[in-house]
Amino acid sequence: MAAPSKKAFALRLDPALYAAIERLAAAELRSANAEIEVLLREALGRRGLTVKSSETARRGRPPAGRTGGETA
Repeated sequence: MAAPSKKAFALRLDPALYAAIERLAAAELRSANAEIEVLLREALGRRGLTVKSSETARRGRPPAGRTGGETA
């Protein structure tokens, strides 16, 4: 389920464009939604705009050296 801080909206795309995004997402091990977000951030960056993520928690494995609350 989407995090409450995410904005949901309908997006209409050409089916061929969406298929290309799905292929790229699969190659990058992302969902199509996450891939669209990455592509949008990259496009904004090329235009000189940076967007800081509003998410506080990051997904995935913690950085090396952090135990994540595990006990020995």
